[in-house]
Amino acid sequence: MPAPLAPDFRPRYHQLHRVGRPGAWRSVVGAVLLLVLVFAVVPLLVGGLAFVALLATGSSAQEASAVLDVTEEATPAGLALLNVIIAAAIPLTFLVTWWLHRLKPRWVSSVAPRLRWGYLLVCLGLSVVALLASLGVALLLPVQAGDMPAGSVNDFTTQTRDFLLVILLLTPLQAAGEEYLFRGYLTQAFGSLVWARRASETLAVLGPALIFALFHGLSQDWPVFFDRFAFGVVAGILVIRTGGLEAPIAMHVLNNFLAFGLALAFGDLTTALNAEGGSSWWTILSTLTQSLVYLGLATWVAKAMGLVDAGPPVGGAPLPPGGDDPVLAGPPPRV
Repeated sequence: MPAPLAPDFRPRYHQLHRVGRPGAWRSVVGAVLLLVLVFAVVPLLVGGLAFVALLATGSSAQEASAVLDVTEEATPAGLALLNVIIAAAIPLTFLVTWWLHRLKPRWVSSVAPRLRWGYLLVCLGLSVVALLASLGVALLLPVQAGDMPAGSVNDFTTQTRDFLLVILLLTPLQAAGEEYLFRGYLTQAFGSLVWARRASETLAVLGPALIFALFHGLSQDWPVFFDRFAFGVVAGILVIRTGGLEAPIAMHVLNNFLAFGLALAFGDLTTALNAEGGSSWWTILSTLTQSLVYLGLATWVAKAMGLVDAGPPVGGAPLPPGGDDPVLAGPPPRV
């Protein structure tokens, strides 16, 4: 059994489960429960409701299935359904955090405890800078013709318009949903399993990153898998360094906007949604440049803005000067 927490213990983001209900088993159960809910139960329920709704409008069962199945041919309705399913991870993460750990849901967003919107908006700009850096590296790489978008622009149709509306309105929620699940709850869950500081940080970063990459498909090419794993590692480091999910959410939103935008303009959205191959190891250099530049910028800006990376002491003592939010001087995160 671990020793009781010292009154002056200030939990970092990945340690927050330790100040909730005792028992590391809660984190394991919560992680498995969330993954089952998001990737099995919610798709069954929400997909079933959407299927019934399409049948009610006069569509046949075959037509309804074709509309909702993005693996065969992406449709605006199918993309919207996919985004809603993954976005459901946000309220589900809140629910499991409260139910199993008796922690207020806002502690999943950051140690503030809230989503720090100012920092999130700044990170959106930083992600553009990092993207430009990666494009500069990409121009120097021996990229194969198949890795570049086609030269001709796709026709703008009513379906293109509908795709754009879905992407602009729902893709940010989908990206945030993945971050609340993988870099949010799973980071806190893995970080609570061991007490040694370095081991806890390492497990909190590598565990969610591996699961994140695996859940994008078991038949991925190695370059695609490594690219997603590396994204998860960088996002996990950012969460611990900055004390919240804002930086990973911003980077994830921009990456999805870029991928879907290029697919709509030059390629095929179905291929983009189901990409498990077709990449090369050369492209890893470009994406790693983006991730590492963003890691450095987001970390530097967080320090410049005076953001804290740890919560209030367990004993409820006031924080030292420099906290970014008066709420941090209040009681510990336990309900």
